[in-house]
Amino acid sequence: MSRIGRKVIEVPAGVEVEIRPGRVAVKGPRGALEQSFSPDIEVHQDGTTLTVTRPTDRPDHRALHGLVRTLVSNMVEGVSKGYERRLEIQGVGYRANARGADVEFALGYSHPILYRAPEGVEFEVPTPTAVVVKGIDKQKVGQVSAVIRSIRPPEPYKGKGVRYSGEQISLKEGKKK
Repeated sequence: MSRIGRKVIEVPAGVEVEIRPGRVAVKGPRGALEQSFSPDIEVHQDGTTLTVTRPTDRPDHRALHGLVRTLVSNMVEGVSKGYERRLEIQGVGYRANARGADVEFALGYSHPILYRAPEGVEFEVPTPTAVVVKGIDKQKVGQVSAVIRSIRPPEPYKGKGVRYSGEQISLKEGKKK
């Protein structure tokens, strides 16, 4: 069976990749990640280059090919550089405080909300109105950021709430007299 379609990933120095059928494990200076995928897609290592190939041009193989290539690339980048997502808090009295590895939010509710850091995710609170979510797993960092944002999403009239850094909120006009 001939393999068609190739996608190449460069592996930086200090990152080790272990390849088994249907599974890739990556170790680097920041940690280790492991991912399983369809056995139809093959990953090969040639020195500092990873090559992802697919068996046919069928739509399902083409989709899996891109998915596996992106997942492996994200793993390599995560264990070498890491990922971070910045959140901004806007609103009078809205703030965040670091409580050890966790973050406590005051977001206009009758009680403070303590968000515990899941395994593999770190929080940094440089100012009371900014939170930085850091980790090596891109999916986990994005999911934790989305959950924190969902505690108090930006409201459409004044824009108060938790938003991603740089996120544009389109404000509604409000009532007219």
